[in-house]
Amino acid sequence: MALVAAGAVVIGLAQQPSASEAATTSLTKMPTGTVVSNGRTWKQTYAEDFSTAAPRGSVLSKYPGLGAYDGYRDTSGRGLYAPDKVLSVKDGKLDFWVHSENGQPLVATVLPDNYRAHTTGRVSIRYKTTDTPGYKFVGMLWPTDDDWNKGEIDWPEGDLGSTARPASAIPGSMRNGMMSFDGSVQKPTKSAQSSGYHVATTEWDHGVVRFYWNNSLVSVTRKAVPTDPMRVTLQAETAIGGSVPTSASGHVDIDWVSIWD
Repeated sequence: MALVAAGAVVIGLAQQPSASEAATTSLTKMPTGTVVSNGRTWKQTYAEDFSTAAPRGSVLSKYPGLGAYDGYRDTSGRGLYAPDKVLSVKDGKLDFWVHSENGQPLVATVLPDNYRAHTTGRVSIRYKTTDTPGYKFVGMLWPTDDDWNKGEIDWPEGDLGSTARPASAIPGSMRNGMMSFDGSVQKPTKSAQSSGYHVATTEWDHGVVRFYWNNSLVSVTRKAVPTDPMRVTLQAETAIGGSVPTSASGHVDIDWVSIWD
């Protein structure tokens, strides 16, 4: 299974949206129902606020609609997907506990609405992270058939404790096993992922992808827009560069996830 995150360089500063561009996602309460944004009416197909407690080892049985990678290596190749040792739900939060056991970094990727295929989509999450060396978090829209050449949308993405930034691959741009990304969208947030809860919203429409951070527009691409079916994934895994200290232990907490088509 190909699981490769964007690796382009971050450039630029966050933009401020006009009133017509502002996202309509709540910054605290999980949004439910239809959303009207940028002239389109989005119909909700998934909403989860993790109200059922689930100790580690029981999340996938208590949330049967939640998909997860298990037994695969992560993007850097150093982490091992081990959902039963990483995931739990407590106090209304899905917790990713990234850590090492016997020298092996353990990580997790979940698919909120399983392997559901989307041809466009609006994905919103409320989350926070710890400041943990050696690990990163990324929300991703990834081709359902795992053909990376069809594109990739990453938001939010960043090492734990750092700022986040969006990225989007240009469909059909693969050369020598690597994709080209629209560098113009890769604008870092002003606040770190570990500074408290934040809401990140991806709006993938026909011919355009928009990225919002706490209801402010970060960037837009009309160049790197997938047209093939994609699935939603949330990945807490080892960072692409640097070391992964075996003593490092940290968390990514997801308060809620909402998805519209």
